[in-house]
Amino acid sequence: MHRRSVIFLVFVVAYFLSYFYRSTNAVIAGDLTRDLSLSASQLGLMTSLFFAAFALAQLPLGVALDRFGSRWTTPILMLAGVLGSLIFAAADSFGLLALGRALIGLGMAGILMGALKAFSGWFSPQRFATISGVFLALGASGALLATTPLAWLNGLFGWRLVFVIAAVITLISALAIMIFSRNAPERDPNPTSQGGFLEIFSKLQFWRIALLNFALVGSMFAYQSLWAGPFLTEALGLAEIAAANLLLVLSTGVVGGYLIAGWLADRFGLALTLSINTAVFILVQVLLALFRSTWPTWLLLPLFASFGLFGAFAVLCLAQARAVFPLSMTGRAVTAVNLLGIGGSALMQWGLGLLISSFAVSEAGIYPPVAYSSAFWLTSGLTTLALVFYLPMLRAKA
Repeated sequence: MHRRSVIFLVFVVAYFLSYFYRSTNAVIAGDLTRDLSLSASQLGLMTSLFFAAFALAQLPLGVALDRFGSRWTTPILMLAGVLGSLIFAAADSFGLLALGRALIGLGMAGILMGALKAFSGWFSPQRFATISGVFLALGASGALLATTPLAWLNGLFGWRLVFVIAAVITLISALAIMIFSRNAPERDPNPTSQGGFLEIFSKLQFWRIALLNFALVGSMFAYQSLWAGPFLTEALGLAEIAAANLLLVLSTGVVGGYLIAGWLADRFGLALTLSINTAVFILVQVLLALFRSTWPTWLLLPLFASFGLFGAFAVLCLAQARAVFPLSMTGRAVTAVNLLGIGGSALMQWGLGLLISSFAVSEAGIYPPVAYSSAFWLTSGLTTLALVFYLPMLRAKA
């Protein structure tokens, strides 16, 4: 098998695990709440720690990737995820649950960025958006496992054993990257040009890309990995399996979005493709904010599929960062953009928990539908502001 194919495969397996971890709490939220007596704000904070730790690791990760490459940086970080998964499985308090979740986030922080850094050296810039999209599509199928299959496994074995098994598989995946991957040969025409984060942060183009990534990734992951589940079960009154099936539809949409995002961007341009799909993503959130339990349930199928499909186009923000900055700065540029995306996930996940918990619960301990409508109005508004700020990129030639 060609070296590029092997490198692609080992990182796909690792990213599959990363996506599985980040999406699990949307399905097991009810069990976590019951087993450890968590409030909505605690559930939101604990779940957001995955993204918070993930985000905090991004800037030093970028430096490490540019200096040492993906072969060692990514799997060493994954060991923290192995430990975190075991702590999460054994947790008997909110504190241990939060610690485990944070360590899992830290462990998964280097997989996507490590893969993109590796691909930037092994694949040509002209193929980068397409390769990245296919990679994310295959890896994002981990979220499919964290829907109906996870609900079935949780009912059969319990969520604790699931996380023990996941820890073992994560360890094997980390070892596979160490053994089978290789850092790419330097292909930058000026490899000694090692600009720092100050140069990246001083570019207005960076902020247009990064803030849009903040809104897109933050909104998509806040719902996919947590709040879409309670929205379906509490606001709309769906059974847990029915909700898990819709989460499966959402995650399938994400996979589809990743598959076609790069292909469309290579043909119509990054900025135009990203702008149009962001506008559709905003529209889908508005429709979900307006959705009522009296509406036909089947309407949720196209809405959840579209939410995942168009939200997945956020991957183009990373490809655009690759286009704006030289290869010698790819690790730092892409991780800087990803910092805001994952940071947005943490802030929105926690912030939506605070917003939802500000509404009075019913006698059954359920938050009212208006709490979840407010959440969708908030995220759609933030995404609209980010899109308006991004639109001048349509005139950029980078």
